[in-house]
Amino acid sequence: MSDSLPTVILYTDGACSGNPGPGGWGALLLWQGKEKEMTGGSPDTTNNRMEMMAVIEGLKALKKPCHVKIHSDSALIVNTFKKGWIQNWIKRGWKKSDKKPVENRDLWEKMLKAMEPHTIEWVKVKGHADNMLNNRVDRLAVAASQKFK
Repeated sequence: MSDSLPTVILYTDGACSGNPGPGGWGALLLWQGKEKEMTGGSPDTTNNRMEMMAVIEGLKALKKPCHVKIHSDSALIVNTFKKGWIQNWIKRGWKKSDKKPVENRDLWEKMLKAMEPHTIEWVKVKGHADNMLNNRVDRLAVAASQKFK
């Protein structure tokens, strides 16, 4: 079925000045030669929350079900889904293997909801390297975080 869905590329990144501190996120949607940049932020947040918001807001911007290739430099986000951590957290009542509560549960739940209509493919990219599009969303995220200084 996913073959019939349009394929969208989503690049995401988060930034935080201090952790916690003022933060921003950037997302870039690519589809059939079209681009859409999105940014946002918060005056008091963490880097992980901003990484997560970039994914959530990027997915929420899609108007119909798509096959989404999400490119992120966040090992936490990519591993959470590729390694099945999220299913284990849910099975354990949102507890990690060490029995401690999962941080940012509110955003993990929002991300799951935003993912529902889509088929998702996770692509881990190296941060602050030679990936032009990842560097672009990094600049968007940093610029968004600067608005709160």
